Order: sequence, then C-alpha cells, then structure tokens
Amino acid sequence: MSSTSRRRTSHIAHRRTATVALAGVAALIAAALQSGAASAAPAKPQAGKVNPAHVALKLSPSQRAELIRHADAEKADTARAIGLGSKEKLVVHDIVKDADGTLHTRYERTYAGLPVLGGDLIVDTAKSGAVKSVIKAANATLKIAGLTPAVTKSAAEKQAVQRAKALGSTKSAADSVRKVIWAASGKPVLAYETVVGGLQDDGTPNQLHVITDAATGKKLFEHQGIETGVGNTQYSGQVTLTTTQSGSNYTLNDGARGNHKTYNLNHGSSGTGTLFSQTNDTWGNGTTSNAATAGADAHYGAAVTWDFYKNTFGRSGIKNNGVGAYSRVHYGNAYVNAFWDDSCFCMTYGDGSGNADPLTSLDVAGHEMSHGVTSNTAGLDYSDESGGLNEATSDIMGTGVEFYANNSKDVGDYLIGEKININGDGTPLRYMDKPSKDGASKDSWYSGLGGLDVHYSSGPANHFFYLLSEGSGAKVINGVSYNSPTADGLPVTGIGRDKALQIWYRALTTKWTSTTDYAGARTGTLAAAGELYGTTSAEYKAVQDAWAGVAVGSRSGGGGGGGTSYENTSPVSIPDNGPAVTSSITVSGRSGNAPSNLQVSVDITHTWRGDLVIDLVGPSGTSYRLKNFSSSDSADNVKETYTVNASSESANGAWKLKVQDQAAQDVGTINSWKLTFP
Repeated sequence: MSSTSRRRTSHIAHRRTATVALAGVAALIAAALQSGAASAAPAKPQAGKVNPAHVALKLSPSQRAELIRHADAEKADTARAIGLGSKEKLVVHDIVKDADGTLHTRYERTYAGLPVLGGDLIVDTAKSGAVKSVIKAANATLKIAGLTPAVTKSAAEKQAVQRAKALGSTKSAADSVRKVIWAASGKPVLAYETVVGGLQDDGTPNQLHVITDAATGKKLFEHQGIETGVGNTQYSGQVTLTTTQSGSNYTLNDGARGNHKTYNLNHGSSGTGTLFSQTNDTWGNGTTSNAATAGADAHYGAAVTWDFYKNTFGRSGIKNNGVGAYSRVHYGNAYVNAFWDDSCFCMTYGDGSGNADPLTSLDVAGHEMSHGVTSNTAGLDYSDESGGLNEATSDIMGTGVEFYANNSKDVGDYLIGEKININGDGTPLRYMDKPSKDGASKDSWYSGLGGLDVHYSSGPANHFFYLLSEGSGAKVINGVSYNSPTADGLPVTGIGRDKALQIWYRALTTKWTSTTDYAGARTGTLAAAGELYGTTSAEYKAVQDAWAGVAVGSRSGGGGGGGTSYENTSPVSIPDNGPAVTSSITVSGRSGNAPSNLQVSVDITHTWRGDLVIDLVGPSGTSYRLKNFSSSDSADNVKETYTVNASSESANGAWKLKVQDQAAQDVGTINSWKLTFP
C-alpha cells in the first residue's frame, strides 16, 4: 500500500458481509408483524407454551451419527435441490432433529474441491424430505473465473507472518497455507488462508488466520482461532467429583461425562502435561498451595457445564456426540487468562497474577466450553459483529451454568468475572445489565461496533439477554442490584432466564451461520421464539422489544414504536465508483399516504462508507436523501435506521433504495433493507 493511500485504518480487514438468508422464516416474521399491526387495539400477547413439535429431540450419539450418515449419503441430491452449481459440494457438519421430524442440517461447502469460507449453510427439511428453507452465511452465487492464483503462496505467507508479528508472535513462518474460496464478503474470490501459530504477546497461543486475495494480494480478513475468556478465582467449596480408580490410584477422568480428563501443565505451555493422579480421592485443599485445587475446580466446572447442556438442551457434550473434551490447568507463568482451543478440543487455564489466583471457576468453565459448542454449531467467526456474538454466547451460557449449579459459594449472577481482581479494585470484568459500566463495552448496537475487540462488541448481545431474561429497570437478584436501561428509553418485560436460554440456543444451533451479525441474530432469535412459543406470544414480543432496547430493530407491533415492516433481503452488488444501483420493496394493501416518520433500516457492507450516497425513492419518483458523500468517513459499513417524512407519498407502490459509490478503491453490497410504517 502506497504512503499516499487513504487506507490507513487497521480495522478494515476485520469487516465482512454478515447476512443471513431466511427465506421461509423471514416471510413468517413479516406476516406476523403485519398481522400484529393490523388491529387498532391488538390483544395483549399471552405467555406461550413451548410448541412440542419444534422442540429438538435428545438424540443419542448413535442416533445422531445415523442421521449424519444419511445426510452424507444424500448430500449430492441436496446440493441439486437447493440450486448449487456443478462444482459445489456439501460436507455435513451437524444435524438437529425436531419432534415433528424437521431436520436442521448444517453443511460446509467446497467449490472445485476447495473449501469455501463463508459458504456454510443450514438446510431445513420436513419429515417428508421436502426442503422447507435454506439459511446461508453468504448469498452470493459461487462462480470463480479461474483457479490459478496471480499472487504466490510465499507472498501470502509473508503478509500473514508480518501481521502475526504485529500481534506479538515470534514465528518466522506460517503453520499452513492453503487455497480457498473466500465468500464471506462481497463477490466470492480465489484466496489463500494462512495460519500462523506461536504465542501472542500476553502468552496466549496464536492461531492467526489471514485471508489474502489470490489475484491482488489484498488482505481480505483475519481472525484468531484461539478464543479467549476470563473467569474468577473463587473455588466452589466442597463438591463431588467423578473420578476413575485404577488399582491404588485415582485420576481426574470423568467416565460419566465422555471421559473428560483434567491435566496439570505445571507451568508449561504445550502438550497435555500430566493427568492428575493420586492415591486418595480427595483433591486439593482449597488453596493454591496444592496444585490439585485448580484441577478440582476445572474438573468440577467441566462436569457442571456438561450437565447444564445435557439437562437444559439435551446436548451430549460439546460436539453432541457423547465425547468429552479435556482441561489443562497451571498454564504458563502468571498467565492471567483462560482459553478454548479447537485444535486440541480443550480448555486451558492460567494461574493469574503472581500464580496466586487460578482462573478455574464455574463461569470460566461454562464460558470456555461454550466456545467449543459455538464452534461446532453456528461457527461464528471470531471477529467483527459475529465475534461479539461468539463472546456473548459464551458469557450467556457461562451465566446459565452458574445459575444451573446452584452453588452457595458462587451464586448465579449477571456479572462476568466478578470474583477476579484483575483491575485491582474487585470490580467485575463485564456487566450484562449495563455493559458500559466496564468502561469499554457498549450497551447498544451502532454501525462501528464490529471494529471493537470482541469482548466489548459482545455488550449489546449480553444486554439483550439480560433484558429478555429479567427486563429493564432496577431490581435485586440473588443479593445483587441491577439497573438496566434501554436505548429507546422504553421498558422491556422479561420472560425469565430459562426461556431466554432456549431461544438463544435454538437460534445458535438452527438459525445462525459463521457470518451472522446483530441484525441476523435478531432475525434468528425471532424465528426461534416464533417456532417455540408462537409469533403472537409474549415471548415473541419480548424478543422484539429486548432487541429494540439495544438499538437493533423496531419494537413489537403492540406499542412502543413498532409497526408493519416490509423487507428486501436479496443482495445487490455496489460497483466501485460506478452507476447507482437500486433495491425495491413493493407495498400494497395500505390506505392513504405514507407517514411523516417512515423508518428506513439499511444494512450495507462497504469499506470506506463515506464513498456512498444513499437515497430513498418513493412511488412518485421523488428522492429522499438518507446519507451524503463524505471523504473523511473512513469507517466500514452502513447499518442505520433513518426517519423520513414521506407524508406526500402514497403508501402503496414501489419504493426503492438507491445507492451509488462516488469514489474509487471500494466495492460493497446492499445486504438488506426494510421499511417500517409506525
């Protein structure tokens, strides 16, 4: 990049298209919104009972394996049925079966034998075998002009190694470089995926994945394969551990939970270390003077997390196959963190500052194992908004684990890392009721959210979950005081943590893909709530209102600014410095003119968004300027809701969103846009 280039913002490579195509579900939601707003005085939604037809069955490992084998045998037919090209093939990744026989099958994709990153999709099929809907991580058609790269493999490796060094890695070469198809943002292209290992500057293992355009050498994306979390130093008191006896020795091997093992790294940073083993079955003494204390905490946390997922969601282990992961404690020297690593299928815990406070508590175990669950379900990319949702999922499920344990030594709360003293003042690391209290997280969504560290961009999702569970305003829960605000100043009524967890988990496992962003998370949780409780239920309404409470979407039709929405989710490419492009929405069945406060919600992927000029064009042909050109606005993407006085327009007719790129060097995509009539 030349010194005169305006591309100096480091977060550009962290951005990518994050759309979810929910054809059938989107139509259901739109219909529900319209019908909910048709009545002048809609009935108050009633608390819904779970629809048994849409509850996921608790499959045994052998039943799940059989379903996967069948899906694998039928994958060529499935590819044809959903309209994939002749060079595209499906790879079965996971499967969920509902009580009514509906299958939610998650696939990865290849093109001409190359992995397609951002090509993951979910196919929902009825009991009859008919395809009901397809949810794709990216909607763009896969059509690559050529598979011979213009950029050398060594050039891509050099770029990735340099980036890893900037993050603290000392590696001079990549661990691997492979050709892939990059489809997660804009037009699919041939690319290299380079993985660089080593250690980051804080001692965390490095697994930096860098995506390089094989035609231009431009870095398209990067993310960390190591997913880190934080916990607390409080032990859980005297607990029951499941161990294994062999002769006169006992080991921390949980035969009741997939043979989950806990190892002592003894301050090493590689391998598995030594399996905890001793001649009696009493582990640790409650202090750091005994190395087995941290082992006992980690082993207990893993057991409770396993039980939480099994008894709450019917999930048998992280991969839902009955196989346990493993834990490693006493990692490194004074390492103040914990992390999940897919490559070893394990959790790892440091001993904290001065090796005095191992990070091995319940919410840490729940947090780290939940990274594994996310990896084996939605696979949310650990960067941008999807990375924030990934971290929030671990915070949410870690919180669920803490409440589930019902341990008097570590009572359930909506505080993250409340027992750890990293800050030196005893404050929690994150607050779900008001994330901004940590000084860095955001309470609500805004267009630049994806540029933050994923532990801070998780804030709006954590806040959403708190609002959905407990509602807004001041309250005391388990002795902890909370006071949760909303972005629009309107109240939210909670539906309880148990229902909120079910909605989040169903969205994670059957609606979301690797590129899901906050808008897609709202769509997925609404779909999940609609299937579980009905689209006219109080639960469905609460999901709408809780998301509105963090500035994602509008309120429910029952009041508080909600209304009838019309949406177009078909992507439209925006050419670089070219002619304007349009996307249309046809409104019918309304009387009179449009309102003076018509809401126009826009989701556009585009680096250097200042290049864009955006207009709403009414049925009369009159244009309403939404966004002007700005040469100084270097941020990425336009995800905004604009208010337009369209009272001179007939409500019915063809409305258009018109977008033009007026400067060189960037392309983008209209992912979706929506009109809401209050």
